[in-house]
Amino acid sequence: MEGWSRRKKGRIVMHETKETPEERFRRLATKRTNYILDGLRRLGNLSNRMNYRYSEEDVERIFTTIYETVGDIEAQFSPKKEQKFEL
Repeated sequence: MEGWSRRKKGRIVMHETKETPEERFRRLATKRTNYILDGLRRLGNLSNRMNYRYSEEDVERIFTTIYETVGDIEAQFSPKKEQKFEL
């Protein structure tokens, strides 16, 4: 199976991969999820009121944006319902 390509010193390199789509999904999902979790932990470091000043409105805006984005992404993983039009 022909694999993905990446740039190596300015040129594109093709190489074989024995990774299945499921394995690739698991590898990338694990990496990306851990990256997001690390970012959320870093965001949590901002909660120290000895070092930072923020309002409850600031906190609400941050978490509203996060929750909305998570909901949008979760919807992408759900089966799409077929839309029907009727007059």
